[in-house]
Amino acid sequence: MTQQDSLVLVAAFQAKAGYEDRLREALTNMVEPSLAEAGCLGYRPLSDPAVPGAMICLEEWADAAALEFHFQTPHFIEVAKVLDEILAVPFALRRLSELPEAA
Repeated sequence: MTQQDSLVLVAAFQAKAGYEDRLREALTNMVEPSLAEAGCLGYRPLSDPAVPGAMICLEEWADAAALEFHFQTPHFIEVAKVLDEILAVPFALRRLSELPEAA
């Protein structure tokens, strides 16, 4: 497997007003168990200092099977329940790819 074979994702979150700390805690609590998964190559939550309650998680997974496994873990199922309560809008998941080589 090469780095190009991996899945690089950005999960974007917007907390409801007053739920910013709860979102920060929920995302932070996902780091350790996610990184312990065999197919997780990176899991890094970040906040946008210019937009209150806006946070993202940069994720890298070995392959689609690793990501699907992640979606079935107890920690993901639990955080999904929390996110349903505290997000202003459903989270957005974007897959990124390497820039093509210049011709």
